[in-house]
Amino acid sequence: MTRLKTACILFAILPSLTAAAKADDLLIWSPAKLSDRSYKATLGFRLPAEWETSAGADVALAATTGGVPLPDSEQAMLWGRISRATVTPAGRSQQGARVSVDTLRGSGVLTLSRSRSWILSDTLDMQTSRSLSVGYDPVESRQASVTASQALKLIHPWTGTSLSAGAGISNASGDFSSSVGVSQTILPNLNLDASMKNPFSEDETSSVNLRYRLNW
Repeated sequence: MTRLKTACILFAILPSLTAAAKADDLLIWSPAKLSDRSYKATLGFRLPAEWETSAGADVALAATTGGVPLPDSEQAMLWGRISRATVTPAGRSQQGARVSVDTLRGSGVLTLSRSRSWILSDTLDMQTSRSLSVGYDPVESRQASVTASQALKLIHPWTGTSLSAGAGISNASGDFSSSVGVSQTILPNLNLDASMKNPFSEDETSSVNLRYRLNW
């Protein structure tokens, strides 16, 4: 009942906080009505600096027509992140860390990431990314887990063609995963993508997608 009262108070003050958010870019406020009886809101703050820092919470609630909260619909996630981007005429690099804690279920994840993009030659650009995640979940049989991943992409900017490859490993399952893909720009808003996961293994899967993006 306490959780329900807290959520009701929070969503009752949404309109006044929304007006304040528009006047201050340092305040993070993103309320959403998912359906007639379900709501979600992201609230927090950001501090612009060399290392941009932000922290906040994701809160969600869904209820029946009688006002009773639906089982497992409540969400109270605390999060924080810090990042720094460096831009030069030849490329861009970014590094950062993010932590999230599910206060209702006791789980949490810490992720460290780093990415870089630069001009490799007159006809090719390159992008690389790495991430390391440490998680804790009291419900799982192996409560602590570590997952590492790395990806590489080669881009031919003049034709809109890109080749990508990625790999990841997790100590929770002991599985090693890999993927390769190709993307081709057909029109400014139309792309053709083809990818294959775990090639040369029994779990091999592939997909081909035609994507059209429309902005308005």
